Amino acid sequence: MSIDYKAEIERLKRELPVTVVGHYYQRDEVFDMADITGDSLELARKCKADNNPWVVFCGVGFMGQSVKVIAPEKRVLMPKIACCAMARMIDGSYFDDSVNYMVERGVPKENILPITYINSDATVKAKVGEMGGMVCTSSNAYKIIEKGLESGKKILFVPDRCLGQNFANSMGLKSCIIGTGECDPKEADVICFDGFCSVHQLFTLDDIEFYRNKFPDIKIAVHPECDPKIVEASDFTGSTSQLINYVNALDPNQKVAVGTEYNLVNRMRKENTYVLSSTKPECPTMNETTLEDLYLTLKSIEDDKPINEIVVDPHTVKYANLALERMLAIN
Repeated sequence: MSIDYKAEIERLKRELPVTVVGHYYQRDEVFDMADITGDSLELARKCKADNNPWVVFCGVGFMGQSVKVIAPEKRVLMPKIACCAMARMIDGSYFDDSVNYMVERGVPKENILPITYINSDATVKAKVGEMGGMVCTSSNAYKIIEKGLESGKKILFVPDRCLGQNFANSMGLKSCIIGTGECDPKEADVICFDGFCSVHQLFTLDDIEFYRNKFPDIKIAVHPECDPKIVEASDFTGSTSQLINYVNALDPNQKVAVGTEYNLVNRMRKENTYVLSSTKPECPTMNETTLEDLYLTLKSIEDDKPINEIVVDPHTVKYANLALERMLAIN
């Protein structure tokens, strides 16, 4: 007998002390089942404020970890512990190697201030916290980097090179990327780890040229995880929530092409909004979660056999949370 997953999910949500959370990039049928929706850090903070002891997080692994770091008392399950490709590009050992790279080239460790993008593993956040560093998001990176520079230290930015470069460029700062050509950390203000988002690398200058030729008055809005050349050629750059607000504030007749994940763009206003790509820029790991996965995860709570639970050790929680708290104090 086939199961009506949507009906069963609704039943389990009514009967269990659980909150279902969905990131903006989730597929529509999963996103529609969520009690709380939003971007990664926003979701973690909302989970902490929520009264239910159980959280079922539809997203990627580092996001479930963020809830556990901010609210360690919560039981956090994920229908799929999908891996963000960018977050997987750096771990604790690669972070240590990046610090050593700077030290070996004449920057004392005490003169390094690490900043990690929220899209990173909890172990990386903890190492950043232990070194006195901070977490940032795509919406507050400018403010966090600006505050960090007040220390007089060199900024080690991990893991997204594009985000680091784009904010350095917007602030008139010099940046370099570890491991690509000559990166002299003594000569740069922001030293970037060589990580990136595979989805946001899909957007090209040819895509922008195509839309500008087709619609001369079109606006181009992109995420700062895009390559700096794309950001420079665009009319607006902003985080997920900033892109949503920008598009919603436009005149309904104003055409706009948006350079970010497909599911998000597809949920924006339906008229005069285009995806800035000749291919479908869909995050493969964000789209792993299905209604069946969500149902099975909720059912595991009902059966008292929880699956895919997120566990973060106390040491990591302590220092990762410290890095997050430093960010929140600046905000």
